[in-house]
Amino acid sequence: MKKLISLTKVLIFCGILAGSICGITIALLPRIPDFYKIYVFRRKSMITKREFDTLVLLTETKEVVSQKDMAERLKISAEAVNKTVKELTEKNYCKNGQITQAGLDALEPYRVKRAVFVAAGFGSRMVPITLNTPKPLVRVNGTRIIDSLLDAVVEAGIPEIVIVRGYLGEQFDQLLYKYPNIRFVENTIYNEANHISSALCVRYLLQNAYVLEADLLLRNKKLIRKYEYETNFLSIPVESTDDWCFATDHNGVITEEKVGGTDCHQMVGISYCSEADGIKLANDLNEVYLSQGGKERYWEQVPLVYKKENYQVHVRACIAEDITEIDTFNELKAIDNRYVTG
Repeated sequence: MKKLISLTKVLIFCGILAGSICGITIALLPRIPDFYKIYVFRRKSMITKREFDTLVLLTETKEVVSQKDMAERLKISAEAVNKTVKELTEKNYCKNGQITQAGLDALEPYRVKRAVFVAAGFGSRMVPITLNTPKPLVRVNGTRIIDSLLDAVVEAGIPEIVIVRGYLGEQFDQLLYKYPNIRFVENTIYNEANHISSALCVRYLLQNAYVLEADLLLRNKKLIRKYEYETNFLSIPVESTDDWCFATDHNGVITEEKVGGTDCHQMVGISYCSEADGIKLANDLNEVYLSQGGKERYWEQVPLVYKKENYQVHVRACIAEDITEIDTFNELKAIDNRYVTG
């Protein structure tokens, strides 16, 4: 046991080292040993996705929820609700239409531990406004873009907030006045590599974690949740798009990431990584980064393209009105007329 504790301390130190000087020591950091994974990965309580969705619904209200309301909100048949509630009652996870302590305990392995923000880039398409201000800190109708995401994270009760910063990084310190528990990680090579370098800086912090592009204007705070069942990417079902999108199978598992498509899911820049996938991703990010051309990759291409065989990533649907992605200065002016001059 003492040896295990010592090993854990060493590996935690390596994770901190990676976050603080990621641009220098990436190639030197060790691969997580398989035997360590056995100790770190907690065995999840065996609940189905439908049981999970039902239990989460019960946590969202103190009042008794009728099975009719459950069916409408979960978008399943009344018969399926009746069966699920019966199974949960037999397991003592709910009683008389309310979740029990055992039910809360069953959800605990699915609790989101942290939100990781990728905020190191320059935002060149937003020039001139980003010449003096990092894009996530640009104000839209008086509010910083990143605040819409941070507020949702805080309201969801997610305990840890990590921001990977680079360009004009010191300006992010202003966030501490409103969000004092933010932890900053410096990406010293943000101008030499794509944002895979930012993910690499926090590769030991991706378990049970949201990964968010910090320049999204979030309209629907409910998209950031206290619990997540599986690794997923938030996306908008569309008939066609010229943007980055996902093709999926009939189970909603992503089969392809591409630019442009029809009858697909348009990517919006918010994802969640489960505990097991976070452990794998720590190694796979490093391996892809060190491969030929690896510095030019996007971090999400690791689980979706280059190490696709190691993951089963689902889509989580939202609608276009839920999130606004401001890519250019002209799009910013269209939303906030204060940037329109003469």
